[in-house]
Amino acid sequence: MPKYTNPRKTWEYSREFKVRAVKMSYRTDIQSKQVADGLGIHPFMLSRWRKEYREGLLQGDGKKRVGLTNKKRSKSEKNVTETAILKKEVERLKRENDLLKKWQQYLAESHQNDLDLSTDTDKNSE
Repeated sequence: MPKYTNPRKTWEYSREFKVRAVKMSYRTDIQSKQVADGLGIHPFMLSRWRKEYREGLLQGDGKKRVGLTNKKRSKSEKNVTETAILKKEVERLKRENDLLKKWQQYLAESHQNDLDLSTDTDKNSE
């Protein structure tokens, strides 16, 4: 349980308590907020402990935790991801280019209509 450390009412929790809280929060049948309420801690604190646990900073049993983001990707996985990103970018640019072409065509037609209207009014005034 927490230990009172100074007059500012700051609680200090043991590593074992933090690890148990994190493990309870990872259970699928209980929400993190329910775990935090049950333990009498703020949900943000539990969220921070979960982050530390994923990053390997919070270790209860001496084993190092490796987060999913720390996995090294092979070159082929990186190339596939880069290729997918570049393909999406190419598609976006094609759509943007088509839109600009349509806008340019619209402006040209609008300008032509204005010219036609002005020549019609000039002929009628004569």
